Amino acid sequence: MSALFTIKKESETGKSRVGCLQLPHGSVTTPAFMPVATSGVVKMLTSEDLLNLGASIILSNAYHLHLKPGEDLIAAIGGLHRFMSWQRPILTDSGGFQVFSLAQLRSVTEEGVLFRSHYDGSEHFLTPEKVVQIQAKLGSDIAMVLDDVVPHPCSFEQAKVAMERSLRWAKRSLAAHSSDQQVLGAIGHGSVFPELRRECLLRLCELGFDAYAIGGLSVGEPKDLMWQMVDLSTDLLPKDKPRYLMGVGTPADIVTAVSLGVDLFDCVLPTRMGRTGTAFTSFGLVSITNAAMRRDERALDPQCLCPCCQHFSRAYLHHLFHCGEATGPRLLTYHNLFFFLRLMERIADAIAKNSLDALQRDITELYLASAATRHQGAGGPSDQ
Repeated sequence: MSALFTIKKESETGKSRVGCLQLPHGSVTTPAFMPVATSGVVKMLTSEDLLNLGASIILSNAYHLHLKPGEDLIAAIGGLHRFMSWQRPILTDSGGFQVFSLAQLRSVTEEGVLFRSHYDGSEHFLTPEKVVQIQAKLGSDIAMVLDDVVPHPCSFEQAKVAMERSLRWAKRSLAAHSSDQQVLGAIGHGSVFPELRRECLLRLCELGFDAYAIGGLSVGEPKDLMWQMVDLSTDLLPKDKPRYLMGVGTPADIVTAVSLGVDLFDCVLPTRMGRTGTAFTSFGLVSITNAAMRRDERALDPQCLCPCCQHFSRAYLHHLFHCGEATGPRLLTYHNLFFFLRLMERIADAIAKNSLDALQRDITELYLASAATRHQGAGGPSDQ
């Protein structure tokens, strides 16, 4: 199928836009943040929680679901939406980054990727065609192609080889794609080399995909180089197709990327940090495990309307973490996703009012300087 992407509002001074993405399981207002449900679950939360949070689309991972429980089992049960009791859109990542992160357990050839499962050491071989077939059985709304990810730093030649291989794999993926109920998304590569990024995206656009991702970034490169590559990419990508920046990021990263014309985001940061005791709030980061929280009767964020902030004190949350109670990480995970999803609403409102620059300055001043919010990538193969 073709994704019906409509631009509702464009910035009068920049590249940001508010859009609507129509998918088989519903519509998504962009810019949108996708909570990460790697194995068909957002850690600590249920699908009902995600509905209550107002999530319109989530991300799952074909690599993980292929290994456990297997795409055939999920297909037999009725597809991933029914399997996890989630009837809104799902984007599935191909697992290219997860395979890349295995490093010592993989071997990349022109045909595909041979790797050993991080679960049990069993051997698996993924081709671009196989990855398309897996995602068709999962029944996700958007499926991403298999790509060849390189680390930073890498040589121009290494980046060129991987970029060209990713292009050939994208073409093979498109030929293998036959579902009229699933959008197929391409992924642009080229590391931090502008000429490679440009060539890759121009050739991908010629193939006519329904969605485009900016991949191979936030793997260790300096932020200024990352933003140069994002800016270059959105200049080249079609205006009438959704643009997805993979694995990014912090609140400051997100608002900056939106200003450069990006529509879709995913990142493990809000869930990972919530599980380990750090909350995003309207006045910066709060570490609930700090000793100062032990007798703090205030809400986690007095300006937040989530159930965690409406009903529980910092002292109680501190107590839960120090007792090892799972309710503590669950509450902070819920709060952090509430914060990120409300941030996307604030961004859309700012675009509509032509005030995104002011919001970007505020968010950047609040979060960018904090080392704790530096983006740490999409995590290893077992991360979420």
